[in-house]
Amino acid sequence: MAKKIQAVRGMHDILPDETPLWQFLEDTVRRVFQSYAYREIRMPILEMTELFKRSIGEITDIVEKEMYSFVDHNGDSLTLRPEGTAGCVRACMENGLLHNQIQRLWYQGPMFRHERPQKGRYRQFQQIGLEAYGMSGPDIDLEVILVTARLWRELGIPGLELQINTLGMPDERKAYRARLVGYFQAHQDQLDEDSRRRLNSNPLRILDSKNPEMMELVSAAPSLMDDLGEESRAHFSAITEGLDAAGIDYVINTCLVRGLDYYSRTVFEWVTDLLGAQGTVCAGGRYDGLVQQLGGRPTPAVGFAMGVDRLVAVLETLGQAQVSTVPHAYLVLAGEKARQAGLVLAEGLRSEVPGLRLQCNCGGGSFKSQFKRADRSGAAVALILGDDELENQQVGVKWLRQDREQASVNHNELAEFLKEMTGE
Repeated sequence: MAKKIQAVRGMHDILPDETPLWQFLEDTVRRVFQSYAYREIRMPILEMTELFKRSIGEITDIVEKEMYSFVDHNGDSLTLRPEGTAGCVRACMENGLLHNQIQRLWYQGPMFRHERPQKGRYRQFQQIGLEAYGMSGPDIDLEVILVTARLWRELGIPGLELQINTLGMPDERKAYRARLVGYFQAHQDQLDEDSRRRLNSNPLRILDSKNPEMMELVSAAPSLMDDLGEESRAHFSAITEGLDAAGIDYVINTCLVRGLDYYSRTVFEWVTDLLGAQGTVCAGGRYDGLVQQLGGRPTPAVGFAMGVDRLVAVLETLGQAQVSTVPHAYLVLAGEKARQAGLVLAEGLRSEVPGLRLQCNCGGGSFKSQFKRADRSGAAVALILGDDELENQQVGVKWLRQDREQASVNHNELAEFLKEMTGE
């Protein structure tokens, strides 16, 4: 017997009963982003591996351990994208969208990382990202955070905690890096294996350690705030003052550094404990050096990415209402003439009644079997069209969820009946 083929580990199907919640989230995101004049961009899933090595940084878990990379028939090293920002920058550079221009963009789609699968974290995961280019002031940093805060309100997700920090400018981080290395070298016996490896290559990543045995050591580490110059302090203060003015609560987390090398100045995360252990559902910040790092002209940039799988899990936990996909009506068709005319009638009704969900019986079947299908569909009513009804230009109406008498409705009154029934 042939081995049963199953989905790849860490990659899962999203079934029809689940997709309405995804569509609710995606539709809300699109509406909120458009209200701030952000435009959608769509990039390839495959990129040159070098793009991620140069942007994310070779000394990162993503590049070292998690990327799905392979050599194609032309000998090129390609990678399934592990995140969206690098591809968005590449697309903007390649298509001339950045030179002397301001861009507000967003994207969505699957990303791939070879991580250990767990609730809300998969090897193929859906991400929604937003990027803004060409603006260096703190006002755009504040705007992208305000976008996320509005999105949580529109989605009906309470209790998310905003954590923010600043990484300063490169020269400020250089001075801080020296102090941080000195501190961790003095406590080297308390470092875990990953932290020892990062000590000389990327010591700020030690602050991002999730090892509970290192929390005390990390929390006592020197603060980057002490190395910030006046300009960086003013930039960060403008953001916190703006958040205060907007009534958005936040926590300054000096250990927040983000896992990707291209961040500078502002970094932030929205975290929740609605899924058990505290988890990040949205994260981002400023990355002014990335465009130049990839071969372009110096371009200020800021953005964020959201884990859609995690947000859907949060909505499920909250029992969030969603748009129904259950048909309003099921059209029962009996007789050859009725079967032909029924599909035409249904097309007309869909045109006349906005938002109508009308399921036609296809595949034949007796009256009894068709009514069983109508009941299983969840529809509120069964519309009955037989040869007799067709001749009389009427449709029978049988209520499936209410104790009401069966009735007949003329064809020319059917659209109004369905509008009243659906509330359209």
